[in-house]
Amino acid sequence: MANTILVIEDDADLQQLLKEYLAGFGYTVHSEGTPEAGLDTFKSLSPDLVILDVMLPGINGFEVCRRIRQDSQIPIIMLTARGDVMDRVAGLEIGADDYLPKPFEPRELVARIQSILRRSQHNMTSGKGEFGSLRIDYDGRAALLNGEDIGLTTNEFNALAVLARNSGKTFSRDDLMQELRGLDSESFNRSIDITMSRIRQKLGDDPKHPRYIKTIWGTGYVFIGQGSEDG
Repeated sequence: MANTILVIEDDADLQQLLKEYLAGFGYTVHSEGTPEAGLDTFKSLSPDLVILDVMLPGINGFEVCRRIRQDSQIPIIMLTARGDVMDRVAGLEIGADDYLPKPFEPRELVARIQSILRRSQHNMTSGKGEFGSLRIDYDGRAALLNGEDIGLTTNEFNALAVLARNSGKTFSRDDLMQELRGLDSESFNRSIDITMSRIRQKLGDDPKHPRYIKTIWGTGYVFIGQGSEDG
């Protein structure tokens, strides 16, 4: 079955370009030009991925992303004409999975879509991991702390799963970027730190006295949770 993508973008020409171009790669694309219509369609459509413009009329893309994240961990790629680093950081901090500045090559967008969907749908193997009070359900793509789902986004879950599946192995930021996005992107290197910070917050993990994720200064991160894998 073709993956369904919702595009929330107020530029009608770009809407049409994305609709036609992505259809050529087998995606079913729905598009909306306003944030209100986009949020309504998101609820009724249940797409596999959202492409979200930042500069929308009325409610900006950051707020739309925040509202989607209240109920869903679906992959979100944000687009913006403003290419500064703080915009990218802001988008990633509120739960976007990737960020692409305009203008962009449509083929690069397709590569990012394929990478995110592949990782969210197929990359993580089955089974469960038990690490004290932390349980990782790889099939259900959820992390539970003391039995409560901590609500990781797609990217956050993938990062935690990569580390936990390779407990004791140190990953550099570039290694993790490659694992998560399948792309080399030095400009997004800081997004790994943001992702780790958000995972730690949700795990209640103190970076100075970590139980699960330890920073290897100057290198990267390693999972140190004590427990076992099943599957």
